[in-house]
Amino acid sequence: MPHSLVLNLLPVAPIPSQFLTGRHLHALFLNLVSAVDSDLSAYLHDQSQEKAFTLSPFQVSRKEAYKSSTPQPQKRVLPSASRTISQALQWDYKQAIQENTPIWWRISLLDDGLFDRLTQLWQQLNFARPWHLGPTNIYITNILSEPQSNQPWVNFCTYAELFDRASETERQIAFSFCTPTNFRQGVYDSAMPTRESIFGSLANRWNKYSMIAIEPTFTEAIFPSFFDIRTEVSTDSRSKFIGCVGHISYRIMGDIAPAIIKQINALADFALYSGVGRKTPMGMGMTRRLQDF
Repeated sequence: MPHSLVLNLLPVAPIPSQFLTGRHLHALFLNLVSAVDSDLSAYLHDQSQEKAFTLSPFQVSRKEAYKSSTPQPQKRVLPSASRTISQALQWDYKQAIQENTPIWWRISLLDDGLFDRLTQLWQQLNFARPWHLGPTNIYITNILSEPQSNQPWVNFCTYAELFDRASETERQIAFSFCTPTNFRQGVYDSAMPTRESIFGSLANRWNKYSMIAIEPTFTEAIFPSFFDIRTEVSTDSRSKFIGCVGHISYRIMGDIAPAIIKQINALADFALYSGVGRKTPMGMGMTRRLQDF
């Protein structure tokens, strides 16, 4: 069952910026899993392709950031007011997150068995237990697992429901790339979100974890109709990741069977959970389908 959860967190000391990178948050997630299932944590660590989970970077609300006496420069996606569906996302902190600053952290799970095995963590979590991130202790204050009107990154749906609910007539497909997104092409990376790279990425993850096969043979019918994207860079001490952020809209053209249109829409809806492209378990490639774009 694809499930997108949000953990609300509170650090009791500043989190230095070098511990806010994707690899540190990846390690924190595996520590959470290990608390209830060490074998599962090892399995997730060893997965080489199409991992069964994605993570967001830590997110500080803009309200909290503005209250800070020391401004925190960060990279953001800033859509225009008419297109905003969620607050801008942050991915590249230059300064520490201060103590007692509320943070939210999105975790998505793609494998039905993964969610079942981690149910213990959500149901039996000791909220008095500190979790370590670098030199800092962090407390989980609550977990959002049900859809929230003020938190659009929380949702869940079975693969069968995602497929059944997908439209057979909607020809407009729009995405927002909320953290830097790029795609492997041969031995190199590309930050250009082509129709083949987006829907190929979605189909690979869908087919690995769903029992409903979708082969992306329809991409020649998908054409870009609008794009407002730019390249951004996410860096840490060991690497530089160049990806695109912004909005892109595609339209399904030609005499396409309703069954194929349904498959395209199912994959587009799945993007909320799976993200697209590389390094989604480290906060990159966070993607949402936009409505009324």
